Amino acid sequence: MLQITPQMRILVAVEAVDFRKGIDSLAELCRAKLNADPFSGCLFVFRSRRATSIKVLVYDGQGFWFGLVPIFDTTS
Repeated sequence: MLQITPQMRILVAVEAVDFRKGIDSLAELCRAKLNADPFSGCLFVFRSRRATSIKVLVYDGQGFWFGLVPIFDTTS
């Protein structure tokens, strides 16, 4: 189970990413664009080009947690 602690850093990518990317490609994006180590335990958040969903990537010491969360428009 993934636990979010008060000490955990959350890094949000400002630019949209191609959602065909998997764990390895997003980990490389962490290094190249965010200048952060994907194995550091930080939580990385990426959004799709149309802003309809986000991907979350975090390393827990044993492996990566990778999640896709849809964003629903509730204003209409």
